[in-house]
Amino acid sequence: RNTEAAPLPSYDEVLVCTPDTEEEEVELLVRRALSPGCQDQKIYCLLGADKLVYKVSKQLESHFFRLVQSSSIPNYRFIIFCNAKAHNSYVITAFDAYKVTFPCYTKTEIQTYLKMHLKVPSGTAPVAQAFEEPYQQNVKFVFSERAGMGK
Repeated sequence: RNTEAAPLPSYDEVLVCTPDTEEEEVELLVRRALSPGCQDQKIYCLLGADKLVYKVSKQLESHFFRLVQSSSIPNYRFIIFCNAKAHNSYVITAFDAYKVTFPCYTKTEIQTYLKMHLKVPSGTAPVAQAFEEPYQQNVKFVFSERAGMGK
């Protein structure tokens, strides 16, 4: 979404891939992106798809092309993000024909965008208001040396 006013993606639009990502997780996101009635102007994203293991990468390719052929959705929104330096990734090879270069944004542009979209409306999030900062955000990271201490 190439505008500062566009919202951040919701939880069901993004899958962050790791070597432990399972085929079922990838298939579910592909189905959401390519199934009739599941669009709702959402943009479905696989982040770090170059980290998928070979078997899951092959299944991603299979599910995607099978659903594209059988789908009646002409303008689906599905983006696969990969590290451009991951030359040995099967995903990069399989989807090479669709490759585009992502625009580079400065750190300041990214921070400005996130500050605008991570603000909590006044009086709606008592937990966020516990942090004494000039702006309230939806996301806070709390780290502890001791696991499971009420976080």
